[in-house]
Amino acid sequence: MLPCVLTLAAAFAAAPAVADDPAPRVTLVSLPRATTIRAIALESPRIAAGTMSAGLGSVSPTQTSLDISQGNRLFESLYPRPLPPLRVGRQGVRPGPWRRALERATDAPAELEPGLLASTLLEAGVPVAAVGDDGNENPLMMVARDGRIARTKDCSLGRCPGVSIGAADAEELPALVAGLRERDLLIAIERPPPLGRRLAVGIAGDGFNGTLSSPTTRIDGYVLSTDIGPTILERYGLDIPAAMSGRAITSTGERDLDSLAALSERMGEISPRRHPVLGVNVIVWAAITVLASALFRRRGAAIALSALAVTIAWAPTLLLLTAALEPTVLGERLLIGIGAPLLALATLGATRRRYGERAPFAAFAVAAFVSVSATAIDVIAGSPLTSVSLIGPNPDVGVRFYGIGNELEAVIGTLLALGSGAAVAAVRPADPRRSVAIVAGVTALLAVLVFAPGRFGADVGAAITFPAGAAGVVVAALGGGRRRVLLLVAAPLVAVLALVGIDLAIGGDAHLSRSVLDAGGLDQFGEVVERRVRLGARSFGRFVDSTFYMIALAGVVAAVVFRRRIVSWFVDRPAARAGLVGGIVASVVGALANDSGALLLLVGAAYLAGFIGLAWAVRCFSSDSELG
Repeated sequence: MLPCVLTLAAAFAAAPAVADDPAPRVTLVSLPRATTIRAIALESPRIAAGTMSAGLGSVSPTQTSLDISQGNRLFESLYPRPLPPLRVGRQGVRPGPWRRALERATDAPAELEPGLLASTLLEAGVPVAAVGDDGNENPLMMVARDGRIARTKDCSLGRCPGVSIGAADAEELPALVAGLRERDLLIAIERPPPLGRRLAVGIAGDGFNGTLSSPTTRIDGYVLSTDIGPTILERYGLDIPAAMSGRAITSTGERDLDSLAALSERMGEISPRRHPVLGVNVIVWAAITVLASALFRRRGAAIALSALAVTIAWAPTLLLLTAALEPTVLGERLLIGIGAPLLALATLGATRRRYGERAPFAAFAVAAFVSVSATAIDVIAGSPLTSVSLIGPNPDVGVRFYGIGNELEAVIGTLLALGSGAAVAAVRPADPRRSVAIVAGVTALLAVLVFAPGRFGADVGAAITFPAGAAGVVVAALGGGRRRVLLLVAAPLVAVLALVGIDLAIGGDAHLSRSVLDAGGLDQFGEVVERRVRLGARSFGRFVDSTFYMIALAGVVAAVVFRRRIVSWFVDRPAARAGLVGGIVASVVGALANDSGALLLLVGAAYLAGFIGLAWAVRCFSSDSELG
């Protein structure tokens, strides 16, 4: 009798544990195209909402689903061949197309394993199935490495064991959310358009409420397609494979649907606004400079060129302001187009009294210092403004989401060198050569500490570009001895090694330490270098039809042809000349070290041209002073 009683008691004791801790069910819901964040969130207060990056650049729906299945992604231009049609039938993808998709991933310069998510789950004993006969690409997210996926009719969406995927309307979400148990998870994703960048996404389940976020993006309300896999695996307590680049999605704060919609809208506007706001204003500023030169001759040209150089040095500061104000296209164009020149003229006027004909150098140094410092403060604070600035990392493309990004990296790298030269030239210390070498070295060191660590988001590019520019300043200022020339090569290498140490110490989770040291070692490092080189080389081809790019190339050729005349404008200004050399080195090294080299060269050329014009203007003012 006693054994029976003990057995019965044990059964009753075990029953609540089984009921309270069932195996989690994860339901992937494909929502119709054009489903908005608001539509998802309003269906249930238990859904945490946000925007999901569909891929690198504009990608097809099939590629988005494939990226989710492999937990990693790559620019389509870097794949060796186009993606074959991958329609998911009753048992999965047909062997021929799936084999070609696997070969395409294997030959790409990245660690890509289509079907890795489902295979990892199946190997751990977690069932995976598609619910219903969804004829589009959605089930591809959960296809295994062999191209197969089970179809089930034994359960409805949201009631299947393990991980299930199926299609539903937003109106069906409340019922699905209501059926969630304690450890269950529901992930609702808008079906991608033919070529998409951003998708509405919502997640419900234990631990999710408010706004979605991800360690990958560090932007509240913005996650990646490659974060879906780690999120599911974490729910089952499974290790995330090294080949997956994403991180598990979390949630934070309260749902602010207006802010989420505004963030998504702003991200979509960054690329289209760059030409009307930046490109058009640069053309207008250049036209005004030409007009002033024609009307007022030499004196007018000197004033206009000084104002132009200081204007573009102020531009990054004002772009942070417009990122905070979120004006219309016209409003942003006017704020930048009028505000930057007014700031430039005010700075020139304020410095004129103290520095006389050297005021343009002083004004440029002030503008450069404020722009770099303001960006540094914002980056340290988490990049709330830099991430949505028109010259920031442009998260909508899907490459970088916080920190400064490649374009702003080129701006800051050039401004550090030019600003150092301008500041010393304006102050005119007893030993300008040694002074500019010290100033450039210190500012580059501080900039690397702020912008390079993965915690803040610039990573390797800043660690290479900034020290290279400073080394260029030092060599130009102190002479090109063997040790100083060696500095040009050693400075970036030392900075990268220091970056690794800093990142490991502060847990910055930088791309370098995460994908190279933690994942693939030297092999992975080789793939990263190869990918950067290939992207950088292709970027030059993409810009061949750009008017700005052709003008920049023409300017580079002209600078080489007339280099002796340009050097003559820096006579008796060794600090300014050293700053120019450092700016050239930073621009060239940055273009070679980054995967958007042509764009970085274009940005650097614009600032170098402005600084050369500034030096000519200072020479002009000095001549006028000598003439009385």
